Amino acid sequence: MTLTPMQETAVAAVEKKKNILLLSPTGSGKTLAYLLPVIKGLDPVADRLQAVVVLPSRELALQVEAVFKENAPQFRGMSLYGGRPAMEEHRRLREIKPHIVFATPGRLLDHIGKGNLRHLSTHTIVVDEYDKCLELGFRDEMDRIGLEFANTPQVILTSATRFEAEKQTDQTSAELSTPPTLLKGRKFQTIDYLDDNTSLQERLSICTVRSPEKDKLDTLARLLTHIRQESVIVFVSHRESAERIGRFLSEASFSAVVYHGGMPQDMRERALYRFRAGAATILVSTDLAARGLDIPMVRAIVHYHLPLDEASFTHRSGRTARWEDTGTAYLLISPDEVVPDFVKEHSVLSVDEITPRPCRPEWTVLYIGRGKKDKLSKADVLGFLCKKGGLNAERIGRIDLADHAAYAAVKRSALNALLKQIGGEKIKGMKTIIEEMKR
Repeated sequence: MTLTPMQETAVAAVEKKKNILLLSPTGSGKTLAYLLPVIKGLDPVADRLQAVVVLPSRELALQVEAVFKENAPQFRGMSLYGGRPAMEEHRRLREIKPHIVFATPGRLLDHIGKGNLRHLSTHTIVVDEYDKCLELGFRDEMDRIGLEFANTPQVILTSATRFEAEKQTDQTSAELSTPPTLLKGRKFQTIDYLDDNTSLQERLSICTVRSPEKDKLDTLARLLTHIRQESVIVFVSHRESAERIGRFLSEASFSAVVYHGGMPQDMRERALYRFRAGAATILVSTDLAARGLDIPMVRAIVHYHLPLDEASFTHRSGRTARWEDTGTAYLLISPDEVVPDFVKEHSVLSVDEITPRPCRPEWTVLYIGRGKKDKLSKADVLGFLCKKGGLNAERIGRIDLADHAAYAAVKRSALNALLKQIGGEKIKGMKTIIEEMKR
């Protein structure tokens, strides 16, 4: 594995057991930068908790857990988050005795308070997207976490913005937006790559699009037609706007899904899966999708509502042009709006002459009513689709497993024949529902 200069610097510092403040742009690989040395410091023989990663959202916890399992299959790790019974997690904790957990603040404290998690042996605590943890109203929880882990030898904090931290704290002893209990008596080494954004500027194009009307829906439809089948995230400021725009696009036959914090978790999961799998090319979202989600190959970002500040613009736009990819950030400007001052260099695109014309995605999603709890694996799903369904690997895309369901992306052109072929067939000896996923 080839590491970036930022990752090499961070890995070396973490391996020296230093307290670290890692500042690096969105999409630059911060997760691996802290996770690789933390993995190296785990003891595979010890059946005890050795490291804790605190994250602001369930989605980010699951995402980082997946990266951990990919890079360290010899170790045991699990996610802890709200929205599911804590007792189920407790049973799992007792069963696997994890070396590391990936937890949202409230659920972590819940397990500690109930005695489900023995954390005093922990040698490292990571607060990933630490400024976001505070933004989302976790300040009290983070204070309590600071008390619980006051004696933990190593603290690692990550953020994609510098000035958010500075404006959120009144402390003069440190620039960190974290509770004093995590800072007290500690010296932090700051690894700051936020100004090292030349390559990002080269990969990210910024374009403004004028809307002749205050309501930008028609201009959005024309712009999406211009972008064609590339994957796009449309950012809005309010949940109600996300729902309204999602309905408009769906009624206009665009393949769009909606994602925001007011949706039930299962609906958010389905929306993300459809988007990641390519079965929906447009994700309409609040800023919930601006941080933490790792969605590969997002080719464009549309700021339907203008970002409130440079930090919001940075995080939203950072969903594209990740790593070595290129991407474009579009800003829709109504007649009474102006381009924000923090948007320095940009081109101008006119879509007035474009007739909205949606494209159907080449992928769709197959729902299978069995999952991890039924001992079903991704290899089982792949083998079933190839052997029973007669598909070659090129017609099968992303496969994901939930506790009680599996989702497989297949070429839309192969769907009807596939459903006929596998009708009535058992998967791994089990009868179940197999159908195209509905919205």
